[in-house]
Amino acid sequence: MVEQLVALAAEAGLPMTHLAVAFTIAHPGVTCALLGARTEAHLDDLLAGLNATVSDDVLDRIDELVPPGTDVGALGQAYQPPVLENSSLRRRPLTARAAS
Repeated sequence: MVEQLVALAAEAGLPMTHLAVAFTIAHPGVTCALLGARTEAHLDDLLAGLNATVSDDVLDRIDELVPPGTDVGALGQAYQPPVLENSSLRRRPLTARAAS
């Protein structure tokens, strides 16, 4: 899975770390993107990703690789949030994706 996401990031012209940050910021259900930097260089890289945006095509491809709601548990027994049925609820408008 990671190799496929790295390849997708490269196609989008982004390092994987920037794709991860942009993906997180694009999701309206996410209220805070936590950066788990271990070094100053890691932090600098992650902060540079705050201005990255991803298109709906890239977000759709991520959803194909890792379907929304994918879990190791029995999802059929869990609450099914509306974002699993309506893809427009899984992303902010393109103009609102940068963390400026």
